[in-house]
Amino acid sequence: MKIAEIFYSLQGEGTLLGVPSVFVRVSGCNLRCSWCDTPYTSWNPEGQEMSNAAILDEVRKHGAQHVVLTGGEPMLFAPVVELSRELKWLGQHITIETAGTVYQPVTCDLLSISPKLANSTPAEEPHRSRHEKLRYQPEVLKRLMHEFNYQLKFVVASEMDLAEIQSILKETNADRSKVLLMPEGRTPAITHERALWIADICKNEGFRFSPRLHVDLWGDKRGV
Repeated sequence: MKIAEIFYSLQGEGTLLGVPSVFVRVSGCNLRCSWCDTPYTSWNPEGQEMSNAAILDEVRKHGAQHVVLTGGEPMLFAPVVELSRELKWLGQHITIETAGTVYQPVTCDLLSISPKLANSTPAEEPHRSRHEKLRYQPEVLKRLMHEFNYQLKFVVASEMDLAEIQSILKETNADRSKVLLMPEGRTPAITHERALWIADICKNEGFRFSPRLHVDLWGDKRGV
């Protein structure tokens, strides 16, 4: 697989917020989110081809107990299936981050699914049509939620996003206790502004709130 970066940091989002983790960022994505914070793995995929053995060697160097396979979209690539198994053999707690549009029989302790809302759709063609066609795959979502321990993490940019979230939860019969709302934004100022009203939505709807710890600590910076 093409790997954009492997680094040691704190999990910045979701139920494992703040946990020291090694991040393995796969390069390549089937979506084109307008606000993508890793365009070097989507719009312009960068990185080098690495074998699973080389990836495992890099992970071992950090001595962490948690590994996050992220992207890009790691579920696009067949080698991630064997890589996830090998990481589990090392005794790692494995989180796989995905948009929930592709199925792979991976091994993981937590599947962190982030279905992309309409707020992610770019304005320009051909990216707009491609993204809209692929960004929401309810049958794939339902299969993933049935087979894996999961969290549903929605990136929220507007209060109008709530109606779409409710529709997705109803169609997929998702467990509302596993839903997290997270502010869209690449600077602490923007995420804080949106967090204030997102927190109110979470209180009213019974969802969990997720900050973006890495943005608050380091801003829009790679490898942290």
